Amino acid sequence: MRIAIIGGGWAGMTCAVQLQQLGHRITLWEASRSWGGRARALPLQGPAGQHWTVDNGQHILIGAYQACLQMLQTVGVDARQTLLRLPLDLRYADGSGLQLPDLPPPWDALLGILRTKGWSWHDKLALLRTAHRWQHQQFACAEKATVADLCQHLPARLLHDFIDPLCISALNLPADQASGRIFLRVLQDGLFAGKGGSNLLIPRTDLSQLFPASAAQWLHARGAALHLGTRVSQLHWDAAQTAWQVQGQLFDAVVLATPSVEAARLLQHASLPAHAHAQAQEWAATAQTLPHTALATVYAWTARPPQRGQILPAPMVALRSHPDSAPAQFAFDKLQLGGPAGLIALVVSACQLPRDALQTQVIAQAREQLGLPDLQPLQTVIEKRATFACTPHVQRPAAWIAPGLWACGDHVQGPYPATLEGAVRSGMQVAQAIHQKKSA
Repeated sequence: MRIAIIGGGWAGMTCAVQLQQLGHRITLWEASRSWGGRARALPLQGPAGQHWTVDNGQHILIGAYQACLQMLQTVGVDARQTLLRLPLDLRYADGSGLQLPDLPPPWDALLGILRTKGWSWHDKLALLRTAHRWQHQQFACAEKATVADLCQHLPARLLHDFIDPLCISALNLPADQASGRIFLRVLQDGLFAGKGGSNLLIPRTDLSQLFPASAAQWLHARGAALHLGTRVSQLHWDAAQTAWQVQGQLFDAVVLATPSVEAARLLQHASLPAHAHAQAQEWAATAQTLPHTALATVYAWTARPPQRGQILPAPMVALRSHPDSAPAQFAFDKLQLGGPAGLIALVVSACQLPRDALQTQVIAQAREQLGLPDLQPLQTVIEKRATFACTPHVQRPAAWIAPGLWACGDHVQGPYPATLEGAVRSGMQVAQAIHQKKSA
């Protein structure tokens, strides 16, 4: 089959690789001048004019992200070299907080909770009882339940020091707004699916090189037609040829692997089969109104000399967060991740502040909590539509739009929130669906 894929992010690249493996002919367009979508590289100027490469947002994976790991292997990326694997570590700079040992579940969680500094025995037993109840209920809950509803009997210290940062980093929403059902799915896969599932996998290279650029090289070597810096403006159903027309070429199937708003725009201006028009416009309306939340990364620099090859006590350090004065949840020491000495990435999930106020508050927060009084901002990156708002009642568009017309991405219906794993799984599922339709 001749298949057009519009969008060169993690979902689109995954779909293209899978379809290429299945023997189809791929043409892919990406509007920007780099691969990766909302998880891509960008240039950063250092304090002395150095040219560094960072990401438009600091991302992490976990060991349970088997689809991501499978795709890295497929396109020839060695995850052992490009990802730093660590047992789950949510400790603060003072050493308090949760760190799991490298043991199979449930012993890693049990021992990690019992050894946590800063929690009373009452706190630890309450968390263990709650986790056991979730497991006994097979990680299921009412569809309307929020994460706060699931955790209403936990002590305030656990809510503030553990549940809130875990929820906001996984779903990009505070616990009182986030879907309890999706949160439990992430916990089930991460903490109870098998040894290493809860491990942190922190990229040692920029996100474009980690997968999308490597996938582009893999596809190009196998004859796929790839177009960077080309925005697809029209989508047209050619009834005479019974094929879709994209950029003047005919295709048996088209995959919209763009952000939801761009996919809706294409559909609203598309020439569609008469029998599929109402369905496609309904899909576009759902995608257009999908609520989103912002993600920010403040890149900062300190002149403090590294000790034993590090600035911070760990590659990733949790920060005590408050939306009114201390908005960042995590800090990353880029030196420990193969980057330049002194470069710190400070992450703000569910970002609501304007850029200047956000940067001022984050730098003040990091100076105090990390003990870096000379920390200076270099660049603040805000992805205003970084993730869809994963609330209990959010309506996500389906993967199938019309005959021969599909969509993939982390916003499409699926069991995961807006994560790299969600995007990759979506790309895989659409590729398999297209192939099965052809076979049938």
